[in-house]
Amino acid sequence: MGRINHILIVDDDRDLVDLLRQYLEGEGFVVKAAIDYASGLRAALSGNHELVILDVNLPGGSGFELLKKLRAESNLPVVLLTARGDSVDRIVGLHIGADDYVPKPFEPREVVARIRAVLRRTRGGMEKAGSDDRVIVGDVTLSPSTRTAMLAGEVLDVTTVEFDLLEVLLRNAGKVVTRDQLAQAALGRNLAPFDRGVDVHLSKLRKKLGGGQYSQDRIKTVRGSGYIYVALEQKTDLR
Repeated sequence: MGRINHILIVDDDRDLVDLLRQYLEGEGFVVKAAIDYASGLRAALSGNHELVILDVNLPGGSGFELLKKLRAESNLPVVLLTARGDSVDRIVGLHIGADDYVPKPFEPREVVARIRAVLRRTRGGMEKAGSDDRVIVGDVTLSPSTRTAMLAGEVLDVTTVEFDLLEVLLRNAGKVVTRDQLAQAALGRNLAPFDRGVDVHLSKLRKKLGGGQYSQDRIKTVRGSGYIYVALEQKTDLR
């Protein structure tokens, strides 16, 4: 028997919650719901769920604020519900730390597909066998089995998506990886037209990789092709 997944829905639209609950339970998920900011935050921090479906607009506070609070204490995967066509909400959500987003209105099947993709990414490294599965490029070390990233010997605080993007880039260091390849590996889906999800996550990852022994951007954009993780020159001590 497969693992039972506990999903938390934070949304004040009771009809939508009932629809999602019915569909998710039919797919084998255990579903709990919260209808406002305060109860949603408490439930998300309880440690009783594997993933949160979070609406942007909530009574008592915004979904963005809830996500910020959650990210300060937890890497619990979050799928954000946004208004269709509102690219600003999507970009803001990804910057704050959402793992993926689904625009409203949506097909319940799409939500299930996104949930399964996020859970596969989150657990993928934990399910890999072997104690020496590290990926090392320069001063960056990844351990997929523990989902740990290290920069110059210090733990690097990355989200699930950022970890997956970095793993693909490091395993292909020196080679161009297309945006579609990155989207499949880190988001579990193809990119839609004008979808900037990969670019937003990579922008955040670049900033987090700004330290260590190198003085330049490690992740280079190859216009019209994708991205490449390049070998960089070490910083020079000018003292």
